[in-house]
Amino acid sequence: MAAAAGSVSRGLRAMFFMLTPNESSFEKVEEVPQYVQQATPYFVGLMLLELAVGALMTGSPVVTLSDGLTSLSAGMISRLPLLVMRGCELSAYLYVWDHFRLLELPWDSAWTWWLTFLGVDFCYYWVHRFAHEVAILWAAHQVHHSSEYYNLTTALRQSLTQQFTSWIFYLPMALAVPPSVFAVHIQLNLLYQFWIHTEVIRDLGPLEWIFNTPKHHRVHHGRNLYCIDKNYGGILIIWDRLFGTFAAESDKVIYGLVFPIKTFEILYVQLHYYVYLWKRSKTYKTVSDKMSTFIKGPSWKPGKRRLGDHVDNPKVTGNEIPHGPKWSLTFQVYVGLHFLLVLWTYHKLFESKMLSSATRCGANILGRHSWNSSTTLDHKEFENEPLIPVLSQLTIFGMTSYVLLTLTSLGFIIERRPSSAFLETIRCVVMVTLMRYSYLRSPLPLLSVPTEAFVSLSLLYWALQSFSQLLRIKKKDD
Repeated sequence: MAAAAGSVSRGLRAMFFMLTPNESSFEKVEEVPQYVQQATPYFVGLMLLELAVGALMTGSPVVTLSDGLTSLSAGMISRLPLLVMRGCELSAYLYVWDHFRLLELPWDSAWTWWLTFLGVDFCYYWVHRFAHEVAILWAAHQVHHSSEYYNLTTALRQSLTQQFTSWIFYLPMALAVPPSVFAVHIQLNLLYQFWIHTEVIRDLGPLEWIFNTPKHHRVHHGRNLYCIDKNYGGILIIWDRLFGTFAAESDKVIYGLVFPIKTFEILYVQLHYYVYLWKRSKTYKTVSDKMSTFIKGPSWKPGKRRLGDHVDNPKVTGNEIPHGPKWSLTFQVYVGLHFLLVLWTYHKLFESKMLSSATRCGANILGRHSWNSSTTLDHKEFENEPLIPVLSQLTIFGMTSYVLLTLTSLGFIIERRPSSAFLETIRCVVMVTLMRYSYLRSPLPLLSVPTEAFVSLSLLYWALQSFSQLLRIKKKDD
């Protein structure tokens, strides 16, 4: 009981960067806890708390179902590459450390721990600033800014592609700081930034001078002219004060992109800006202008300074209404239930990945996570489990594709796209097939029959909808 309470305490304190060097220093990378992966219960708990407090404060929900699910979907997609590869930041860091380090700071020193905290946060400032000032990097980061709401689900609206470039900025640290210390701080820095995505907390007094807070980060997410390209800090706001990018909250902040995308289709949210940059570059004649489209600021145009200007930005009045398609309560319940089912599948995929990694690392790590070191890859041994504990790379690829298909299809339903019936029919066929071969199970054995019935009825409904649409198309052609 005491051990469990200690684990909960550490997990909660990790969310607010309140761990001590003694309890978060490790000799080897393999010993570093998966703080981000283990934070899911705290994410959920804090989001529910925000919903309750927000409702009491304003009398209305702080998040809509359509926007909240889109943010959660983006967060899920952003972490899917980790199922088949180690994080780019840590992989590149390890390579530089192994081949080019100049000195080796002691991993168990509090001085090393605090120096790494400052180093990671300083590097993050520049990761974040470049992500706003270089168009091709903004193409990835704009995902995080695409919500027109500001709540804890927005914190999870992350880019699939940003992780493939951000690692570059941390490499100088690998010349001296042990990877295990870096692996702790890169996670804690990310976790801290979760709770600052809220309107519930208005002001933190003197802490506002040093730390990045909800008040400062609200400005960063604004599309008001005074908010654009401001307050890049991760944990500390001092970097913005030092480098001239700080702005205090004043006028009502209107959230989202300067040109709102007004859609909840998750692949479009993730990738549309790359397509936009490519099309824009093709309108220019010189190679220099074509290249500048990608490496200069998002607002750059020929004849303008590197970062461009905001002359063409739509005027912010303060009366903007966030995009929100009207859809029936029935469909909201339907999408919500299917999202919970795919979220469970996603959780089990990462649980399998962690189990597989632990198996390779040895019995001592298995013991730490209460896993059995005798686990094998024979999936028949786990027929009573919701999902096989250890999956082959081919199976992981297939299940990842299913998750992507589901999140895309649910977005189509939210948007009431004409093609949503056909796509959802295909998805339900895939889902029924996966359930038939035990790759998908309900979260609880007690819910197995109701879940299978729900999925079967879903397939029947969308098949009939698709057939009806085909008949209407045929009649129209005739």
